[in-house]
This record gives sequence, structure tokens and C-alpha cells, in this order.
Amino acid sequence: MERVVGTVVRGLRCPIINQGDNIEEIVVDSVLKAAEVEGFQIQDNDIVTVTESIVARAQGNYATIDHIAQDVQAKFGDSTVGVIFPILSRNRFAICLRGIAKGAKKIVLMLSYPSDEVGNHLVDLDMLDEKGINPWTDVLTEEQFRQHFGYNKHTFTGVDYIDYYKSLVEEYGVECEVIFSNNPKTILDYTKNVLTCDIHTRFRTKKILKANGGEKIYSLDNILSESIDGSGCNEAYGLLGSNKSTENSVKLFPRNCQPIVDKIQHVLKEKTGKLVEVMIYGDGAFKDPVGKIWELADPVVSPAYTAGLDGTPNEVKLKYLADNNFADLRGEELKQAITQYINNKNADLTGAMEAQGTTPRKLTDLIGSLSDLTSGSGDKGTPIIFIQGYFDNYTK
Repeated sequence: MERVVGTVVRGLRCPIINQGDNIEEIVVDSVLKAAEVEGFQIQDNDIVTVTESIVARAQGNYATIDHIAQDVQAKFGDSTVGVIFPILSRNRFAICLRGIAKGAKKIVLMLSYPSDEVGNHLVDLDMLDEKGINPWTDVLTEEQFRQHFGYNKHTFTGVDYIDYYKSLVEEYGVECEVIFSNNPKTILDYTKNVLTCDIHTRFRTKKILKANGGEKIYSLDNILSESIDGSGCNEAYGLLGSNKSTENSVKLFPRNCQPIVDKIQHVLKEKTGKLVEVMIYGDGAFKDPVGKIWELADPVVSPAYTAGLDGTPNEVKLKYLADNNFADLRGEELKQAITQYINNKNADLTGAMEAQGTTPRKLTDLIGSLSDLTSGSGDKGTPIIFIQGYFDNYTK
């Protein structure tokens, strides 16, 4: 019988992961158990994705605010620290800010506006128009910001992040001056020593600061890039990708992930005879249309994946073929024509009209978004995702 189902995505439950657990063994056992209980067959080109959180938990990759403070103090000494372009997040940045504050003497906190890098808004864009404020040129003090826009709480969290972040710094008896600007050079009028907290634009920001007289210039990936007194760390990303563990600690992005995905693939091949692709995923890369939040607060969607997940899709648009190449065909004749076209398509469709409208993103970014939406970020309890039929097309 002809197949009537394409891609199938399953969220798999597994035990609660703790430090020291064998993550590879748990993932393999969970996949095999799910296949047995649910009655599906593991096939070549199936995909297993594992959320970064449980990998980091198994690794015990944690650090405290004291570890962060020690690193900040070692890098900046008694200098006034410009902390610029942080995202507005209790989960992602608040604990980091507490550690930064604990290691500093004074902080000038520079927030981008109307929103942070990932779309969390301090103020509605329409209000800028009403007040005649140009966010690309105008620098505002905290007092000026309040005069123009008052107090605005985040759409989803109900938090006024200006007050919240300032209170976290002042909790340690550290002076905190808040300003608003989208130009990295603005901070150099206040201090030459800067910790830039943006994620995806950090390299450009650091380059601008260094080229314009910045002295001690670091980004979040430079903080806890090595262990401090036995803490966790991440050589590539430092504090980027971290999130709240307790009120005094963060879980860092997992380290040395490639051997993990390779081993899971190897063991599954031994046990099933099938070549299954494996990746570790963090945030997906999609934008919420209501809150305007772009989800990607991790430095990358996937820190590690097996070779079969490298590259981008090479697909044609079925509706384009039906409306253009084969507009005169119907029914079985149309189906056969499209099937033949797909079977003989070029290995690289870049720029081809038949491919317009297909998603020009890396496979790992697409699969990461699919996985993140499936596992959710709450209490679903499915940190392992099993995907079948992802590489199938209309002809299979």
C-alpha cells in the first residue's frame, strides 16, 4: 500500500538526568524502549535529537555567581564596567548579572531599545514614533527614558526589566547607571572597559569598541571560558547559552559534544543495524508573532551533530511545478510527472526557480526548531526527540 504519512516526530520520555549519568546510554535505551513500547521500527536516516540541557546536566557543567564574580574581577579589576546589550531574561541573564555585579565596583548598564537582540521589548516601536525618538541616533538616560515612556512591563513576564536589572546590581552595594543606546561606541563615553553581552553580534561589537579606544573589552563567551576554582566552563561559549539553575548558579552550555553524538550513533548502529543521525539542540530559531521574540538565545542551535545532518535542504516546490512546469496535467499523470522531476532533480538547486520558497536554512537549524517546539521548555518531560521520514520526499 502507498504511504500516506511523511515526517513523524515523537517526543521521548526519559529518566530525570543528574550529574554523572551516562547520557549516551540513557539516550540509546530511551530510543529502543520507545520503539518497543510504541511499535515503530528504527530505520536508516532516522534522527535522534537531544536537548542541550540534559547533556550539560549529565556533565555537571554548572557555575555559581561567585565563580562569575571571580572571573569578572580578574578581568576588570576595580574599573567601572560597561555592561552592554544584554538580553532581557530572568532565565538567561539575571543570574549572570548578579555574578557580574558581585565582581565589579561600578556598572554602567547600557540597554538596546526598543528591544533587545532577541526581540524582548522595553517599549513599543510606535511609541518611539510618537515621541520623535530615533533609536539609532538618540542616547537616553534612565530619567529621559522614563519621562518619554514611563514604566512598561514585558508582554509575557510582567517584569519591568530596567528596575529589575538595576536592583540586581544594587543588591551588592554596586552603583548602577542605566543608559539606552544602540551604538556600541556610546559606552566609551562612560568607560573604556566593557563586557558586551550580545550573542550573535558580539564579534562586530567588540571590533567596534576596540577600534574606537576601548581598553579591556570582553564578551560573555570570554567569561568562564575556563574553569574557576573547579567550576564548570565552556571553552567556546563561556556564559553564552547558560540559563538559571538556582538563585545563585547557572547551568552552562554543554562542552565537548561531538563525541557524544558520535557514540550514540555508533551504539544505535550496533544494536539496530541502522544508521541514525544524531544531534544536540538548544533553542530553535523562530520568531513569535505576538511577543516579537526571536527564540535563539543560545549561541548556536546545535553544538554537535553527526555528518549526515550537515548542509541544507535541496528541495523543489511542488506547487510551483504543478502551476508552471506541469500546469496542463491532472491526476495520475501530474503525479507521475512530478515524481519523475524530483527523481531527476539537480544535486544543487541553488538559484533555481523550482526551488523558490523552500527554506534556505541549515538542516540542523530546521531540525533544531522542530525539536525545540516538540520538546517545549516546561513540563512535557520529553528531552529526546525521534524523527522519522524527514529526508523523504513525494516520491518515497
